[in-house]
Amino acid sequence: MFRRTLLTAALAAAFAGSASAATLHYTAHLTGRAEVPKTESKGTGTFVASYDTKTKQLSYTLTFQNLSGPATAAHLHGPATRKENAGVVAPLGGKNPTSPVSGTLTLTQDQANALRSHKLYVNVHTAANPAGEIRGQVMHASRKKAASTAAPPAASAPADTTTAAPAAAAPAATTKP
Repeated sequence: MFRRTLLTAALAAAFAGSASAATLHYTAHLTGRAEVPKTESKGTGTFVASYDTKTKQLSYTLTFQNLSGPATAAHLHGPATRKENAGVVAPLGGKNPTSPVSGTLTLTQDQANALRSHKLYVNVHTAANPAGEIRGQVMHASRKKAASTAAPPAASAPADTTTAAPAAAAPAATTKP
């Protein structure tokens, strides 16, 4: 009986440890109609990401095209619903980013909670639309209606490695060397 209890406890501990870490996949489809307020932009974009719950790292790729002019900035914002605007969580790709933009962000617990509750969004800014030309709400990939069939980016050596600022702190993020 003792051996059975010990075996059960060992198996439960093993499964609990493996269940505590997971990789979750997210995506967003960016359009001018999703901006708040809406824009007349013909631009579109896609944000594809994977989030490691153990390391709290969000690895992403952002692509965009057909903007009114060159992108002047791209950001991850939150927390906000689809109908709200919010402060910058982290810049994506630095000043004047060009598509595609890939990188890794380390999220705070509050930012991870916002991600899981679909309260983060991505937008791309231009000179013609300095508040944002295209935007997309970041959703768990299984909840998106085939917005993208692209696989989430690999977590290995992305081009832009950034640490996201706490939600209550300054809106900028710190780029790691």
